[in-house]
Parts: sequence; structure tokens; C-alpha cells
Amino acid sequence: MDIRERLKDYTVQDDRLGAVSFFGTFAFYFATLYLAIANQGTWWILIPMMVLNGLSAVRLYVLQHDTGHASLFKSRKHNDWAGEALSVVTFAPYAAMRHNHNMHHSHLGNLDHRETGEIHTMTLREWNEAGFWQRLQYRLYRNPFVLIPLGSLFTYFIRYRWPKNAHTMWRSVLLHNLAILCYMGALYALAGWNGVLIWFLASVFGGMVGVFMVYLQHNFEDTYWDRRPDLDPRIAALQGSSALDLGWWMDLASANIAYHDIHHFNARIPHYNLRKCHQMIRKEFDLPTIEWPEAIRSFSLKLWDEDQERLVPFPKTAPSGAVPAQ
Repeated sequence: MDIRERLKDYTVQDDRLGAVSFFGTFAFYFATLYLAIANQGTWWILIPMMVLNGLSAVRLYVLQHDTGHASLFKSRKHNDWAGEALSVVTFAPYAAMRHNHNMHHSHLGNLDHRETGEIHTMTLREWNEAGFWQRLQYRLYRNPFVLIPLGSLFTYFIRYRWPKNAHTMWRSVLLHNLAILCYMGALYALAGWNGVLIWFLASVFGGMVGVFMVYLQHNFEDTYWDRRPDLDPRIAALQGSSALDLGWWMDLASANIAYHDIHHFNARIPHYNLRKCHQMIRKEFDLPTIEWPEAIRSFSLKLWDEDQERLVPFPKTAPSGAVPAQ
């Protein structure tokens, strides 16, 4: 049986599971935030609650991602309502997030449309032709100690205030930012600046986990990039997207979005079906998984080598005639 036919069984939405995930994650998010603020003088309660709150924020973001694909609930209307509600906590304006993410799906693996990806990747040829400042900028950008913490701060707290293509939906973005101001005002009124700080630090941690996951979804050695007309969307989905086997707790926190290959192959599969779907068909269709050692190693891979068709580290020496990288 073709994999497309095999995946159809998992595309059926279950409103009960969607509601349990939606309301349950919201309840867990606010419960951990309350416990963190209420126990701010007791570090052995405060720190675990902040960590759990950050992880629950990651899960809420993935649920919003599901609503953008109309896969969390059966009804498009219910998905849109849920997506707007989630956007206040995730800080991602729903309409703009949905539009830009669908563009990412449309151009996955296309070297001529890398602007639609979350993490920018240079080719080895572009690196060899780049000047000193461009290389320095890219080195800093791809350094995980810069990319993950600063990427979290920039993306979720700054860039999403006016994301790409927001001019086409400026009213919804402005209303979204106003809703966030109301949320922050309510948090300050209830818990003061200490409560806002606890929320902020937990949210930064959640954002860092989110950037870590987003990086690994398409940045690994045997990923896939090509140019049209040779670009094959099927290969781009299954080979150009990873399946991360990082443990049950990471699957729970990330709402199974780690199984990104089949998600890109069929975005209509809701998060509550992704894990069991992948486990059922991975051997049948030879879908490889990435575990922790390879996941960590992937952060040393920086450039797409078009000749070898794989992601490679920075060259140790500059090619003859090229501008030195250091």
C-alpha cells in the first residue's frame, strides 16, 4: 500500500481528544504558572513549576499550529476560534502564523525559496563566495548558544509583534498585540512584577525548547534541498523533515510534532495521531528516526553541500581564492 493511502486512516479528527488536549493543556499551563508564583520563595517548587510551565507553552504553540492546519477539531470555525485563543498565550498572531507556516509547507526543501523556512541555511557554494562580514554574521546566527536563547527572545517577543506578511492582516495583528497587553496587565494586577518576571523566564525557556525543536525538524545531515524542476515534494516531506525519537516526555511536551516527516507529508494528521501513526508505519516505509546523540550533533552542521547532497559543518580551511572565514 502507498504511504499516502496508509496515512489516511490517521487524518480523522476526534473533537473529544482535541478538546481534552486543548483545555487540559491550558489548565496545566495556568496551574503551573500559579504554583510558580505562589511559591516564588521556595526554589525547589518554583524552578520545576517554571520548567513545566515553559514546556506547556511549547505544547500550546503546537496546538495552535494544528489549528492553522484545521486538524485539531473537525470544524474550521472551531479551529479558528481555538487558534485565536491560543495566540494570546503563544504570542503568535494566528492569521499571520497560519499564512507563513503554510508558505513554509509549500516551499519545503526549495533552495530558491529559503525565505519561507524558520531557520536560514546557506549552501557551501554561497559560503565560499561570501565576504568576511556575511560569514561572521552567519557563524553567529548558526551558533546554538546564540540561535537558541536569542532566537527565542527575538522570535516570540519581538518578531511576532509584526511578523512577515503582516501588512495583509494588520488589523488581526494589532488586535492580537492589544490582547497580549491585556493579558500582561492582568498578570501584573494579580501577581505584580515578580509574577511577570516568573512568567517571562518560564516563557523564554519554553521558547528555547521551541527553537531547539524547530531547528532539528529540518537541519540534520541527510535532510533534503533541491531546486525546481528537480525538487520532489514527496522526498522533501519525508527525507527533508526529521522524526525525533527523544523520549515520551518530549513527545508529550511537544504534542508529537517531533514526528515531522509524516506531518509534512500530510498536515491533516492531528497531533494526537502523529506518534502512533509513525510507530505503526516506520518499519513498513523505512522512516528513520533521530535520537539524542544525532540530534546534538546536528547543531554542528551548518551548510548545504549541493554536490554531496547533505548538510555539512563549516569548512576547516578556506578554498583557494576565497575570503578567509576568520
